[in-house]
Amino acid sequence: MSVSCGVECVLLLGCSRWAWKRCTYIGSDDSDTWPLATADEFEPVPRISRLILAVYEVNLRNPQFGPSGGYRLNPDWVVKRVTYEQTLGHAPPYLIYTDHDHREIVLAIRGLNLVKESDYKLLLDNRLGMQMFDGGYVHHGLLKSAIWLLNEESETLKSLWVDNGSEYRMVFAGHSLGSGVASLLSIIVVNHGDRLGGIPRSKIRCYALAPARCMSLNLAVKYADVVHSVVLQDDFLPRTATPLEDIFKSLFCLPCLLFLVCLRDTFIPEGRKLRDPRRLYAPGRIYHIVERRFCRCGRYPPEVRTAIPVDGRFEHIVLSCNATSDHGIIWIEREAEKALERMRESSSETVMVPPSTQRFERLQTIEKEHKDALERAVSLNIPHAVNTPEDEAPENEVLRPSKSEGDDAPNTKSQSSGGRVNWDEVVEQLFKRNESGDLLLKRDPDVPT
Repeated sequence: MSVSCGVECVLLLGCSRWAWKRCTYIGSDDSDTWPLATADEFEPVPRISRLILAVYEVNLRNPQFGPSGGYRLNPDWVVKRVTYEQTLGHAPPYLIYTDHDHREIVLAIRGLNLVKESDYKLLLDNRLGMQMFDGGYVHHGLLKSAIWLLNEESETLKSLWVDNGSEYRMVFAGHSLGSGVASLLSIIVVNHGDRLGGIPRSKIRCYALAPARCMSLNLAVKYADVVHSVVLQDDFLPRTATPLEDIFKSLFCLPCLLFLVCLRDTFIPEGRKLRDPRRLYAPGRIYHIVERRFCRCGRYPPEVRTAIPVDGRFEHIVLSCNATSDHGIIWIEREAEKALERMRESSSETVMVPPSTQRFERLQTIEKEHKDALERAVSLNIPHAVNTPEDEAPENEVLRPSKSEGDDAPNTKSQSSGGRVNWDEVVEQLFKRNESGDLLLKRDPDVPT
């Protein structure tokens, strides 16, 4: 009798401890030890957020859903707007904008449309470990969408970059579903820069707002100098490793699903998560906007913390009533703008004295953080992790076809005589054309064998 009472007490204490830790865990705990971001590096985020919001507008000259202060863009600089009717379900709607003020060419992609079947098809087109790319795993449907987008707009982007003296930065941006497409599109362009006129890696940027977990950990760290993810406080999407298709299948019971995922992940050891090469993560460097504190009501002046985390990379779902509202692009734009204004005000207070961190020193710090993150990934035995991005020559890596269980086909490589990747050969290896001339992935069930 006494033994059973003792066991019950231990179980009760254990469950109480788990419940206390889970219920008191807040979004700011994920970035508690991260350094604060600077105004210079965070400056593009509110501006890019407004460009993504502009994709939702029908007429930018007479906007109906403009944020506070308006979109602050020049409608004459909009090069192209593409709707669902034009993408035919291959990608979400997007906008191409040439920002001459900031010397950028921006491709902005909207987020998930809850009433569009084609968006759900992109999410459902995936299976754990289904698609490899550059030594890691990526979301299959989002990669297909990114490839389609590059094939459609490569000539437009190339001509814009060349016409502007090959000096503008190429920026890919997206929210939610669009963030996954933009992230994978950016790493494809890094590996196949010749598609856009030979644009170097240093001039490619991606801003993934409320990012979907779309690539394995080694890729998320490897491309942290290119991809910048922005997460608002408790946002659920960057935190759950549950496949996106499972989340949206259970859309009408999302709180229940998040609770069950939270319960399940509590009992998975951290080492097991890190050793799983198929586990997907939020991409790149992460900027975490924090505006709420534990046991305090209301929103506080937001601050932005940044890092390239390896272990503990947004692995815990926050049981919060804001877990879904923090995913909204409107809130992200609003809080990012507030955070940027606060950074500028704090820096202007000391305008008479040199800043504690010079701009060049901060650039060196960012490079060192990336190098340290790569070394950390190697020390933790992350599958396929490399010490530096140059350890795996980009020109020798191509998109690998999907591999199902029992498929022992070797990974293919495609090079031209000059050592550069031949994109046409890559497409031929991955796709087949149907009778109407459309490209279909070789492992799609619709492709005849």
